[in-house]
Amino acid sequence: MSRVARLGAFIVGTLAILAAGVFVIGSKEYLFRSTYQLQAQFDNVAGLAEGADVQVGGVHSGIVRSIELPHKPGEQVTVVMDLNRSTHEIIKQDSVASIETEGVLGNQFVAISFGSAGQADVKDGEIIESAAPLVLSDLFKKTSGILDSSQKAINNATMATAHLSSVSAKIDSGQGTVGALVNDKQVYANLEQTTATLQTTMLQAQTGVTDFQENMEALKHNFFLSGYFKKRGYEDSGDLAANRISGLPPGTPLKVFTYTPKELFDGRDSAKMKNQKSLKAAGDFLTQNPVGVAVVAVSAGMDGDAQKDLVLTEARAMVIREYLVENFGFDDSQLKTLGMGKQTGANLDADWGSIQILIFPVGTEVPTDKPEAVVTRSAADAAPPVQATAVVIQKQ
Repeated sequence: MSRVARLGAFIVGTLAILAAGVFVIGSKEYLFRSTYQLQAQFDNVAGLAEGADVQVGGVHSGIVRSIELPHKPGEQVTVVMDLNRSTHEIIKQDSVASIETEGVLGNQFVAISFGSAGQADVKDGEIIESAAPLVLSDLFKKTSGILDSSQKAINNATMATAHLSSVSAKIDSGQGTVGALVNDKQVYANLEQTTATLQTTMLQAQTGVTDFQENMEALKHNFFLSGYFKKRGYEDSGDLAANRISGLPPGTPLKVFTYTPKELFDGRDSAKMKNQKSLKAAGDFLTQNPVGVAVVAVSAGMDGDAQKDLVLTEARAMVIREYLVENFGFDDSQLKTLGMGKQTGANLDADWGSIQILIFPVGTEVPTDKPEAVVTRSAADAAPPVQATAVVIQKQ
């Protein structure tokens, strides 16, 4: 082959290699393919460079054409990407662009997720949603902080173990109260004796309280001191529940006797009776007529403590019942009491309340005294009753 032929072959080969390189590089840079552009905005691109790979579903589908810094603080970095036209069918309005790393220390690339089938297609030059990139430096800082905290926790555990060993050694050697208790039998015996003495003292104190209560009960019935306990009109709070019912019986009463507490009692907070003769008409009616059940219903005004007024109304009802039973001849099992506490109504004294003796015909059913029972009705002039509640009175 002549020299000219060899030179011509060399030139042709060089041009062929150069053309192939241009096509390869152009194909990689999408210079000879139909493309469209999308944009994504990030607060930090984490080292992403122009020309970086853009992957859709893990497949190389474009490149980063440019990275534009914001014009003022507060704005985001804009990444402009050239994408193969074939991806237009799978990238939708809800697709998300994220910056990821190849391996742990590899190059950054942009990954775009598939869109949903029902979403609209993206347009050329449109901005799609983005996800914040994982910055390795931030991750290393957090990892370092976790390691520091773990080291502190290990150091604290080591110190606690050392202290526990020291305490155990002192206990084993008999130092301190616990050590003496464990190693010295005499200390344990003394402690056991002290505990037994304390238990005996507490038992004696309990016995003393019981004796005091019995003495007070005896004093209530003493001739010289009985007046003190009867000052309020009653002696024992247990008597209040003896004939109490939960509410007014059903039906219309045969007769209703109405009084004001001022007529029958000494004071606003007293259950000591006066002017008992006012009850004669009610007593005569109970004696002279067949009766199914009769109820002494007592209410208080709106002033004062509600709990104390409930006890007061129960005590007043009991005192009235005792007077009628002692002074008139009728079956005392027919007469019940109902203390209603605070009540409101047109016929009530706003401060003192009201007293009624309601007499019901033969065959009337008596409500049982159960905590859940609630008074459901009243006589024409009676105030609306409330739930009856047993209350213990502190003896004076």
